[in-house]
Parts: sequence; C-alpha cells; structure tokens
Amino acid sequence: MKTIQMTIDEQLLDEVDSAVHELQSNRSAFIREALHLALEQLRIRRLEAQHARGYRHRPAKTEEFSEWEAEQVWGEP
Repeated sequence: MKTIQMTIDEQLLDEVDSAVHELQSNRSAFIREALHLALEQLRIRRLEAQHARGYRHRPAKTEEFSEWEAEQVWGEP
C-alpha cells in the first residue's frame, strides 16, 4: 500500500469521522471502500453508455422481443 496526502473539506471530514465511529472503522479503510465503490459506479456507467451506444447503432426491432412477452405474465397474485 501507498500512503497519500489529500485535502478535504472540514464538514466532509466531520461526516467521515462520524461514519467511521459508527462503523467502528478508521478513515483509511472508509476512504478505500468509498473509492472502490466510486470506481465500480464508474465501471457501470461506462457499461451503460456502451450499451446505449450499441442500441443507437443497432436499434431493437419491434418483433425482436415479442416471443418473450408471454414470459412476462406473472398471473394473478
């Protein structure tokens, strides 16, 4: 692991410290987890954008999913 130095708004740091206390963790672990989650969200946004580009490039045909319509019926509760 590497040690980094960062600047953070005091109010945000207070919120982090409060969360760390509640979770019985520490700042480093909390920030590492937050960064992992942010990177995962970025990965998902990239995949969603790729998916959208694919459908713009090749739009779904109206009949493409019609054979699955019967599968969507769940019946009466």
